[in-house]
Amino acid sequence: MRATPSHSEAAPRRRRLRAAARQSEIVRVALELAAARGVERTTTQAMADAMGLTQGAVFRHFPTKDAIWLAVMAWVRSELGRVVDAAVAGSADPLDALERVLVAHVGFVARHPGIPRLLFAELEDARDTRLKQLIQQVMTGYEQRIAGLVADAKARGLADARVDAANAATLYLGMVQGLVMQASVFGDRRPMLAQARKVFPLFRAALRNCGAGQQGTPAG
Repeated sequence: MRATPSHSEAAPRRRRLRAAARQSEIVRVALELAAARGVERTTTQAMADAMGLTQGAVFRHFPTKDAIWLAVMAWVRSELGRVVDAAVAGSADPLDALERVLVAHVGFVARHPGIPRLLFAELEDARDTRLKQLIQQVMTGYEQRIAGLVADAKARGLADARVDAANAATLYLGMVQGLVMQASVFGDRRPMLAQARKVFPLFRAALRNCGAGQQGTPAG
């Protein structure tokens, strides 16, 4: 029989749960405001106003604005990982997994348009910040995951043996970034999900025959 927590034990636990819930709310609001007004204009006062709090209440949970963006990026890493895991779990083979991951990833960004705004704003900064380092870790881990799927496709004979898995992963990530950039510029005229489904067959064809177009330049 499990012992019932005493009042002295339960109270700190409730406080921790309330604090975690408030931190999650701040992360959510920061991302929503970044989508609506941009990162630079998303101040801690704006976050506080959106939640009906004082600015001091926000700083009780995060000591600085940078700490909030770090928490946002940590949330992105966690949620994107879940999205990718679910896409891979439902796939029939590595090539199917790559397509499902692309569509799921693009769908995730479409639901949270503040993410690319945060990424672009941070990557424009010349400083080597903790946030930029975290973004680099997320991108590196993502590329490694994609490279693993490409390698699996090669091992199963679904991709050309000449394909370099790491380079293919770089191209794949560039495909995602290009779709996000186009959506930022063209909006609904180039919806990301529809575009993702159109461009993936080209990527898949390249994996199946990476030697095409590599015959060399005719002498002349």
